[in-house]
Amino acid sequence: MSDLHIGPAGGGDLGDLLDFWKTAAEGTSISDDLAGVERLHERDPQALLLARRDGELVGTVIAGFDGWRCHLYRLAVHPGHRRQGIGAALLAAAEERFAGLGGRRADAMVLNRNERAHAAWEAAGYGAQEEWRRWVKPLASPAGPQMSGGGRPGPA
Repeated sequence: MSDLHIGPAGGGDLGDLLDFWKTAAEGTSISDDLAGVERLHERDPQALLLARRDGELVGTVIAGFDGWRCHLYRLAVHPGHRRQGIGAALLAAAEERFAGLGGRRADAMVLNRNERAHAAWEAAGYGAQEEWRRWVKPLASPAGPQMSGGGRPGPA
């Protein structure tokens, strides 16, 4: 795997990334558009890690840190490159990033129906936390509600 390079995405990678996820990622997200990925990259350019082999994009992970918790999203490896340690290398890079930022525990978003991914996450030392359930609400606008001083939605 010496020919594998993992590093943060550049601004020019973002359009190709969306095409990559259509092939390699399981499911889609409300943020799977150029504006959403650009916001992520602008806010934290080190969070979106790409794996390349011979210059070809072969894997991704988003390693987001909010200052308190470490979150993993979009671990995806191209179907033609799976079972070669790329996912494990991406997770190791993400965990190294988290350790450098002072993170103490990482959590991952994994679809219940993606059983192939469950085995990969377990092999990497992660386990389902059955006592928790994810609650979501799509926001009215792509930018989200404007927040007032108390952290509650305020006038737009």
